[in-house]
Amino acid sequence: MKYIIVGLGNFGSSIAQKLTALGNEVIAIDDSMEKVEHFKEKVTHTIRMDATDELAVSDLPFEETDIVLIAIGEDQGSNLMATALFKNLGAKRLISRAINPLHKKVLEAIGVDEIVHPESETAERWSNKLHLKNVIDSFELNDEFSIIEAKVPEKYVGKTIKELKIREEHNLLILTIIQRKEKTTQIGEKEKVDKIEGIANPNVELKEKDILVIFGKNSDLDSFIGEKSSEKNQDD
Repeated sequence: MKYIIVGLGNFGSSIAQKLTALGNEVIAIDDSMEKVEHFKEKVTHTIRMDATDELAVSDLPFEETDIVLIAIGEDQGSNLMATALFKNLGAKRLISRAINPLHKKVLEAIGVDEIVHPESETAERWSNKLHLKNVIDSFELNDEFSIIEAKVPEKYVGKTIKELKIREEHNLLILTIIQRKEKTTQIGEKEKVDKIEGIANPNVELKEKDILVIFGKNSDLDSFIGEKSSEKNQDD
């Protein structure tokens, strides 16, 4: 997996270091040489660059990059300009940091794939979401164990939890299943509604849009979920 992280503040640098530690290739850029020098031994590549400079940014390896994360948090204008620029240059999957509700609306208008809110979402959770295919959310209990919410891998659709033998073969525990459905509001808009099944029934047949809540060792979770997130949104 190859990532471009724009902005080496607390949030961006934490994700860049975490993804590098997980074995991914990370290009982290910032306009501060001090930050670039500070993280050069902790991140695969660090580059001093103005992310709003189209000529400079256009030289980045977009074709080989799976995900671009705009993590700029101090300057809303630079965040928006960088986001729009990376969108226009054809980033495969573009995620940007929202600073306030109005900023979020502008990012949505630009057409980013996902919006991150660092004030309520940790770098650890986002690192797992970006690193693992199908992971919607995660909570790290410690360096070794996590609870994750993940889409049902395609190869398991139509099977029951009992048939998966997830505990015997993967050393994991499915805590519950969330059924994601859509309903139409009074003004005709579609909104997602989650129905939690309670304690997972081993005889329940898994459906395509189901979300599994799974507890286990990080390495076992990685193995069970399978491929990394480069394929996550190819057919979204």
